Amino acid sequence: MSVKKYFQKKKYLWIIVFLIIILIKIFSSNSISVEALYSSNFYIRFSKILRFIFGWIPFSLGDILYFLAGCWLVWKIIKNIRLLFKKKLPGKASVKKLLELLLRLAFVYIVFNIFWGINYDRKGIAFQLDLNHLKYDTSDVEMLQKLLLEKVNASKIAVLRNHEPYPSKKELIKRAEKSYAEAEKIYPFLQYNNLSVKTSMYGIPGDYLGFTGYYNPFTGEAQINTTVPEFLLPYIATHEMAHQLGYAKENEANFVGYLAAVNSHDTLFHYSTYFDLFIYANREVFYFDSVSSRLALQQLIPEVKDDIHELRKFNQTHRSFLEPAITWMYGNYLKLNKQPEGMHTYNAVVGMLIAYYKKYGKI
Repeated sequence: MSVKKYFQKKKYLWIIVFLIIILIKIFSSNSISVEALYSSNFYIRFSKILRFIFGWIPFSLGDILYFLAGCWLVWKIIKNIRLLFKKKLPGKASVKKLLELLLRLAFVYIVFNIFWGINYDRKGIAFQLDLNHLKYDTSDVEMLQKLLLEKVNASKIAVLRNHEPYPSKKELIKRAEKSYAEAEKIYPFLQYNNLSVKTSMYGIPGDYLGFTGYYNPFTGEAQINTTVPEFLLPYIATHEMAHQLGYAKENEANFVGYLAAVNSHDTLFHYSTYFDLFIYANREVFYFDSVSSRLALQQLIPEVKDDIHELRKFNQTHRSFLEPAITWMYGNYLKLNKQPEGMHTYNAVVGMLIAYYKKYGKI
């Protein structure tokens, strides 16, 4: 089939796809409309349906779909490379295959945005809490570091005093759900229904690629890498559940995960969250004042220092040549989705915490 005949046959499909993409772009350009009509309305209802359909399955269906898609992609690449070497793929056929690939990518783009991606353009949690002045200076971030230093030490002491062992993965996820139930009493928009949080099938590879969890927008499942140090897991769970509620940007998921965890009655969740947030604040202070950053680390109680040492050892043990490439690719993905700071977007939760403390007087 010639390229001309191909377009004649599929021109209406191309027109429809093109118009849908334009409509998505136009709608996404208005963050107020996205917040009111999509994130707080359509998406909330639609995501509940996805979690209801797939949440009961004991394994991650999304992980299997990713695996099958990866196998199909590798097979297609190998097949076409062989045809090229055997000179059985003429120029017109190559153009047609490229057009088919572009059409498939356009379908994926549309589904991704309708199922979840438009959330990148919402007003978000800062708008919902009326947090202003998210920019901060050296004194602000040093103040936050001091507050989090006290919190991480106190929460670790509480964990040790309770002699509480870390729960099973299944129990941990149930407790994460309870933390959202508590947060909902204060912030009704954090209502979480239809639990769908799974253990990632790619835990060990994830250790070497540098990810601790992820959200699958096509199935509504949140995946947790349970092979990382266990004191990280509670906050990872609340972070990924925040993505399920439509908080797409990483700083927002960090902040919503924080709201859920600290409003629970679970000391393990408190410590996991304050530990991670202290690391973020301490890292941010280091950019301004490395001496102050190191002094704060010295003031941690020995048990917290042990956990930091365990985390560093874990990261060093699982370094790989692929991790920088994956980090670069994901950083660029974030930049393409309204997060210009790339991987540093995770750290942007610092500004939200400072604004929250200035308004509500608590962390």
